[in-house]
Formats: sequence, structure tokens, C-alpha cells
Amino acid sequence: MAASDTAARLLVGAPHLSVGILTADLGRLDDELRRVERTGIPMVHTDVMDGVFCPMLTVGTPFVAAQRTSLLKDVHLMVREPLEKVGAFVTAGADIITFQVESASNPHRVLQVLGDAVNANDPARGIVRGVAVSPGTPLEVLVPLLDDLEYVMILAINPGWGGQRFHPGTGARLARVREMVAAAGCPILVAVDGGITRVNIGEVAALGPDVIVTGSAIFDGSSPVEANAAYMLAELTAGATRARPSEG
Repeated sequence: MAASDTAARLLVGAPHLSVGILTADLGRLDDELRRVERTGIPMVHTDVMDGVFCPMLTVGTPFVAAQRTSLLKDVHLMVREPLEKVGAFVTAGADIITFQVESASNPHRVLQVLGDAVNANDPARGIVRGVAVSPGTPLEVLVPLLDDLEYVMILAINPGWGGQRFHPGTGARLARVREMVAAAGCPILVAVDGGITRVNIGEVAALGPDVIVTGSAIFDGSSPVEANAAYMLAELTAGATRARPSEG
């Protein structure tokens, strides 16, 4: 299955949640992954920060490789100059690799390398190639890249700083990316990441993304993972249903 086929398959079932694993109990990683698998959520999201492109320092390839799961491994690279780093994440078993467009001096070359990569989990399937865009970055940077990617992630917060709220301009940016994707005529997933909570997930889903990334709302420690996931999925579905009349 080619990467574009994987993206098309996800588009058919959209919207989806991608669960940020760094907010889980990492001392019980296998157990936490099994819990997510039981919810029907298809993806697990790993934020990789290098302390250079953004101030925080998180995890690297060993952590991605340690995720023994049937879930799609959705890796978000917030690292300086990802070109020489993406190969190691492919080897570690990433299925979806998204990098910050601001972090790469030659983003098109990064996408070319990912397009030639062999998926370590299933050689018949490629790597879903993604580009993430921070709130202050003009969306026009995506135009020359759309023919060579399958995933666009709109950040609703600035990468690497905690405690930020969902940026109110995100809805307009998502709508603009939708227009760009439609014009390109490619099976491109559009995702939103940052500031997603139990309170606002329905509103975010009503904006019409294909994927919503959320972490602490699933692994909040106050309720079982399965119960939190069921709540978030119900809100996701309700919000997406509200969005459909405006799409026609």
C-alpha cells in the first residue's frame, strides 16, 4: 500500500484522533498503548523536540522504536534541519513523519527522501509525509509542496511552549488549507494540533479537520484512558456532524 493509499484510507474514515503519547505514564508504555488500541483510535502521536528549534527537549528514535503497537506511529519532528534525521525515524518504525516547515532549509528535499523511504513495519506501504505550520507562518509556504505530501498539520499553538490556548485564527487557516488541498487535487489529510481539550474538541471538530491531535485529555489520570477516549470520540463525531451541512 503506497503512502497516498494510507492517507486515502484515513480520509474515508475521517475524522480521527491521534493520541499524544508523551502525556501517558511512560513507565508503563506497553500497557498505555494497549489501552489506546482498545479504543479504536488509529494513531499514536510522538512529539520530538530537540531543544534547538524549540525550547523543550523530549524523546528520539529509541522511544519511537519502543512503541510496539498496531497503531500507526505518527511522529512530529520539531527539530532543526530534519533532512539528516528523518531516516533514523523511518528505521525506528514511524508510519507518518511530519516536520516543521520553518525548521528545514530545503523542505522539498525532505519530502523527496521520505517518498523514497521503505516503511519498516510494512515494506508494501510507504511513509505518509507531513508538513506542520506554526501559527505565524504564512500558509503560502505550502503551495510548492502539496504535490509531494499526504499530510498537513496546522498548529494552533507555537511549538515547544506549554500552557498555550488554542489560537482563535486556526479555523480560518484550516479553511484556507482546505482550499489549497482541493485545488491540488491530492489525497491530503489536514490535521490540527495544540490546545485541544475536553472543553473545545467539539468546536475544533466542527472546523472540519481530518485528524485532531490530543494527549492530556486522554491521559489525564483522573479517569481511565478508555473512558476519556470514548468521551473525546463522541465529541469528535458530534462536532464533525455539525460541520457537514456547511460542506455542501
